[in-house]
Amino acid sequence: MNHSELKSFLDEKVIQYNTLEFIESDPVQIPHLFSQKEDIEIAGFLSATIAWGNRKMIIKNSHKLIDLMGNAPYDFVMSHTENDLERLESFVHRTFNGKDFASFIRSLQHIYKTHDSLETIFSKHQETYSMQKSIHEFKKIFFEIPHQYRTQKHISDPLNNSAAKRINMFLRWMVRQDNKGVDLGIWKSISPASLSCPLDVHSGNVARKLGLLTRKQNDGKALAELDLKLREFDPSDPVKYDFALFGLGVFEGF
Repeated sequence: MNHSELKSFLDEKVIQYNTLEFIESDPVQIPHLFSQKEDIEIAGFLSATIAWGNRKMIIKNSHKLIDLMGNAPYDFVMSHTENDLERLESFVHRTFNGKDFASFIRSLQHIYKTHDSLETIFSKHQETYSMQKSIHEFKKIFFEIPHQYRTQKHISDPLNNSAAKRINMFLRWMVRQDNKGVDLGIWKSISPASLSCPLDVHSGNVARKLGLLTRKQNDGKALAELDLKLREFDPSDPVKYDFALFGLGVFEGF
C-alpha cells in the first residue's frame, strides 16, 4: 500500500473499532463508571497501571481495585485511614500488590493536596508533540514522598527509553475527545496532538507488518519512530490510530 492507501485503510479501521462496543472488552470501561472528574482520572490511572497481561483478568482486577476503595476513588484517596490501607493488602495483579496499591493511594493524595490535580502536573510539563518529559516529571513528583523502591517500577519513564504503554493509554483516555464515546476527554489543557500511541506487542507487530515501524523492540525509540509515522496521517490526533493497530492485532489477528 502507498501512503494514501495506508491512511485510508487505517482511517477505516479507526471508524470500525472506535465505537461504544469497544468499551465492553477494554479496561477503559473502569473510568466510564464515574461522572466526577477526580473519580474518572483516579479510576483510569489505577486501571491503566495494571493493564498488562490477560485482558479479562485486567478488567476483573480493575473492578476489584474500585471495590476496595468503596466505589468512591476520590473520597477514598482523600480521606482514607491506615486501617483502610491495610484492607488493600489482599490485592494482587501480577507484580502489582497490595503494598504497591497503598503506596499509590498515598501518592495520589499527596498530588491532590500539594499539586492540585493529575492534570495540572501533566499539562505543566507538556511539550509540542510530546508528553515524554511530562511523564518523566510526573513520575518524579509521584514518588517524592516516602515509598517502597519496588513500587517505582509500576510507572514507566520514557526518558529511560521505555515506551510507557500504560501511562500513554491513560493519557489517551483522559485527553482525546472525539464524541465517539470511548475516550473520556475530560482534560482540556493538553492537546491530543501531543499524545503518543500506547505501544504494546499487538500494536507493535501490526505496525511492523504495515511498514510503520522497523525497530524490533517495543521501547521508547520504537515509539518515537511510530509517532512520526502516525503524525503524517493525522498531526492533530495521531493516537486515534491506536484503535486501528490494536483492533487489527487483537480482534483480527493481523
